[in-house]
Amino acid sequence: MPLSARNQIPARVTSINAGEAIANVELSANGVRLVASITVEAVRELGLAEGSNVTAVIKASDVILATD
Repeated sequence: MPLSARNQIPARVTSINAGEAIANVELSANGVRLVASITVEAVRELGLAEGSNVTAVIKASDVILATD
């Protein structure tokens, strides 16, 4: 599916921590840990499980950096 978002990162699901409504889906993108918070319903609809290959699509209006 073509998207206009340019920040598309191939990743693999390493764990899914589901709560009542929200699941934290942990990903490994070439060894970099990412976490996506999505609905439990979305996890089911996407058929996500440990080992699933996904594309993390990041659409953010702000990125804030800080230094020590």
